[in-house]
Amino acid sequence: MKPWREIATPHPDVLEGTFQQSEFAADITAVHTGKATREYQDAEAFYDRTYITEGMRLLLTSVAKRLNGKGGDPVIQLQTAFGGGKTHTMLAVYHLARRSGSLSDLPGVSSLLDAAGVMDVPRARVVVLDGSDRSPGQARKHGKQKIHTLWGEMAWQLGGEEGFALVKEADANGTSPGKESLRTLLENYAPCVTLIDELVAYIRQFSDSEKISGGTYDSNLSFVQALTEATKLVPNAVLLGTLPESEVEAGSSKGVAALRALEKTFGRVQALWKPVATEEAFEIVRRRLFETLSNEIGRDEVCRAFASAYIAEGAKLPSKTQESRYLDRMRQSYPIHPEIFDRLYDDWATIEGFQRTRGVLKLMAKVIYRLWKDQNKDYMIMPGSIPLYDGETRNELLYYLQAGWDPVLERDIDGERAETTEMENREPRFGSVQAARRVARTVFLGTAPSAVAMTPSAARGLTRPRILLGCLQPEQISALYTDALGRLSDTLHYLNSNGERGKDTERFWFDTRANLRREMEERKLRFDKKRDVRPKIAEVLRGLCGSISLVDGLHVFTPNSDVPDDSALRLVVLPPEKFYSKSETRLAFDEVSDFIRKNGEKPRYRGNRLLFLAPDHDTLSRLDDATKRVLAWKSILDDVQCSRLNIDREQERQAKRELKGAEDALPRVARECFRWILCPYMNAPTDSDLPVEAFALNTSGSSIGPEVERICIENELVIPVWSPIHLRDGVLKRFYWKNDRNSVNALAVWEDMQRYCYLPRLRDRHVFEQTIYKGVTSKDFFGTAYGEHDSKFDGFGFGDSNIQVDDTLLLIEPEAAGIYEAAQTPAPTPVGGAVEGGGSAGPGVGQPTPTPGDGPKPGVEEPKTTSFHGAVDIDPTIAKMRMAEVADEIIQLLTSDPNANLRVTLEIDANFPSGASDQIRRAVSENANSLGFKSQHWE
Repeated sequence: MKPWREIATPHPDVLEGTFQQSEFAADITAVHTGKATREYQDAEAFYDRTYITEGMRLLLTSVAKRLNGKGGDPVIQLQTAFGGGKTHTMLAVYHLARRSGSLSDLPGVSSLLDAAGVMDVPRARVVVLDGSDRSPGQARKHGKQKIHTLWGEMAWQLGGEEGFALVKEADANGTSPGKESLRTLLENYAPCVTLIDELVAYIRQFSDSEKISGGTYDSNLSFVQALTEATKLVPNAVLLGTLPESEVEAGSSKGVAALRALEKTFGRVQALWKPVATEEAFEIVRRRLFETLSNEIGRDEVCRAFASAYIAEGAKLPSKTQESRYLDRMRQSYPIHPEIFDRLYDDWATIEGFQRTRGVLKLMAKVIYRLWKDQNKDYMIMPGSIPLYDGETRNELLYYLQAGWDPVLERDIDGERAETTEMENREPRFGSVQAARRVARTVFLGTAPSAVAMTPSAARGLTRPRILLGCLQPEQISALYTDALGRLSDTLHYLNSNGERGKDTERFWFDTRANLRREMEERKLRFDKKRDVRPKIAEVLRGLCGSISLVDGLHVFTPNSDVPDDSALRLVVLPPEKFYSKSETRLAFDEVSDFIRKNGEKPRYRGNRLLFLAPDHDTLSRLDDATKRVLAWKSILDDVQCSRLNIDREQERQAKRELKGAEDALPRVARECFRWILCPYMNAPTDSDLPVEAFALNTSGSSIGPEVERICIENELVIPVWSPIHLRDGVLKRFYWKNDRNSVNALAVWEDMQRYCYLPRLRDRHVFEQTIYKGVTSKDFFGTAYGEHDSKFDGFGFGDSNIQVDDTLLLIEPEAAGIYEAAQTPAPTPVGGAVEGGGSAGPGVGQPTPTPGDGPKPGVEEPKTTSFHGAVDIDPTIAKMRMAEVADEIIQLLTSDPNANLRVTLEIDANFPSGASDQIRRAVSENANSLGFKSQHWE
């Protein structure tokens, strides 16, 4: 595809920027006196650049029939909005009637008249009465003849002195000539055309009582009525008069009265005029601003690409873009996108003073000139292409708006200092397609007029599909523009919105009133970090961390003196100023060291019961800003509630909406900021340093609790379930059972585990006790006793599960426990009793006599066991924990032999005295199938 500039070439005057504003204003007097530019003065040039609209076609056909004496309307009023093409239409009639060349020299006219059944149009005399060119109180001279009135001017233009003689007396005394006098005048010089422009502007200058040279107010109204009646009586005479559409254009109360009176005079005649339709405006603008299109294939390729892109986006765009008719509209309007015409004719045309045709031509000429000079590469000229950074283009639009739009454009929409430009510079993905500026330009073009001409019932603003239509081009990603719109909605001062946030029904518009963001930004500066911001962050963090079941205590921004020194496992959240960064660890690590060693002015004894959550340095500023944003919006609503701030209902809704959005975003930002778990550790009791290890949390989740628990358990920062083998090998053997010391007080070990960071950090004492309970069921880990006196253990047990963990319980090294147990076991009594002298007695009566082969034989090994079979009943309420214990303590030991072959089968028997519910049956059956149960059935 090629950009528009390589397919459509502007006219030289547009291309070079040499056009004048006046060139867009059709002036019938300038044409009549021969002072107009060639495009208006020359009939052929005029028709070459004139698109004959449906209204103009009907009008020219009627005039042609009338001048041929074959019917047609004798009197036609042209009444439409300012700039609607009234004067241009009169010029079309003027050149048709007064042409100097052949009818075939006027492009488009011959075929039009052929279709109407008219072979030719006779040349006619044309009278031009321009109300804006005449002064009622000042006579006009033609040679030596003074002419005072409109009827005198009309007679002079038709027949010179001879024609003027018919109304000379009426001209002198300022009274209207009668219908018959005017009929005679028209008949004498027919075929003739009378063109009256700006009639209201002329008549409103008369006072009710004072008579001036141009006559009186009533005499001029009488003249118009007589002229309409006389024209109807002459078969080849035509009268065209223009009237303004609105009272604003009529001017003063006198002008409004004149308009109402003239409407009644012309009201008996059916007007053939039809306003220019939007589709017709396509061709009018194209002909006036662009050369004849030569590369229609290139145009069609671009338009089809747009249509395909719109169909691919589907519901993201307005429904009209999914119709085949929209492709035809793009072809007709090319290289200007139809959305520009829709906005100008539907929105800007509602502003009083905006000229429907002339205003569009003036604006688009400046737009095209600037885009051409700036080497614009868009495929079509779209609302997002409008160069609002250009002073000429900007002024052309601002002319129709109320004061106050300059800062809106400069700050929010377009230009070197605009927020949109800065956003695109910061984010290349937006800058690559000018996403932010194209969105802002589209919203401005479609909504700025509503600030001037909005009706109370009108829904203000553009929806997301309409905005996307003004920006998106083929081969671009629509998400870029929707993302940019969301960012702008959160950033810009003058962009307003309402509706459900993020939905296609949400509406956006620009206004000269700030959208409270400026007030919010100013209020953000009021809040102190320690006094206001920190408490709010602490409140949010308590909500985020409150679900951490792994810890017993949560301390957010708490000094070390206020964190209890007890056996509870506690998570300490470090304040923002004690941040962590991979490149700067000192602040956070020093704070952790202080907590481990100090409890206020006293030393801390149970330092191994603390874990720490630290903020990330890189996201602190964002968290600070997000917190201030919440506080600022809340303060605005508080002031509104207390009547300290007066805003309208829409702004109040906006403030509530913004506060909710800020409050929803703050936990996410806090979650991303507080993302480091810091854990102190020591490698050996003799280490003097206290290193700190940092673990990064995954910040994608909505809650911080599960992630903290995952990190702590996976990295064994906190141990919720412990095996006796780890207690035996990792703690007791390593630190306690050595140097001839073979026993240790169990709770002394637990106390040390709370104090020293080189020991494991258990979840709580219950975990420690459960580990002991599991260990005493076997002789592999340790023996137990409740005291030791004179190398004897009180309450000694080895492989005895019937124990109680209290402050007297001793854990004995298993080898020493085995030796002690053997020493305490009495020697077996010989069979048959003892023999005097220490000998042994022979077999007694009834005793079996040992036979050769009984007992082990020297040099022969006993056969080894080759299989193990075990079964255990498990309490279903603690099934998960018990099955984990079986896996750790039995299955893991069995698989330690690489030659062992294991088969583990889990059997479940469940009885339901009242019958199982359908819900349980269905869920259990589905889960059993997915888990691969070999058999499962219900009875």
